[in-house]
Amino acid sequence: MPFPHINPLLKSVDAIISELDSRDDILQKVSELLSEKVEHYNWVGFYIVDESGTNLILGPYVGAATDHVKIAFGKGICGQVAVSQMSRIIQDVSLEDNYLSCSSNVQSEVVFPIMKDDKFVAELDIDSHAISPFTELDTELLEAICEKLAGLF
Repeated sequence: MPFPHINPLLKSVDAIISELDSRDDILQKVSELLSEKVEHYNWVGFYIVDESGTNLILGPYVGAATDHVKIAFGKGICGQVAVSQMSRIIQDVSLEDNYLSCSSNVQSEVVFPIMKDDKFVAELDIDSHAISPFTELDTELLEAICEKLAGLF
């Protein structure tokens, strides 16, 4: 199994949400938790919809610095998720035409939307330095976390 059982991670997310007051502090701690506990998560962060509703703004994250602090809807995997409001799991980023590279080390990426009252408000973005590391367990875990975090927006 690529990471510890899902339930302890979800309980840790619940604890973070109940212990911290600031949305950014919660998102930062969740990023740190996922980065520490899941070996193939090499960059974990959040993009948040700006006031115009047409761009994503980089929020709290853990990993290498990125130039992508603002991403237009439709641009790259993150921007595509903003438009489709559907998760994207890219097992090999070299096969994607509309990919925004953050680092030459990144081999794969997942992006999960965060929806509040059926409205797209943010997304969880995770990069991995491995090709094809993501499984159904990742999907189950990350969808549940995004559901829990939706109440922060």
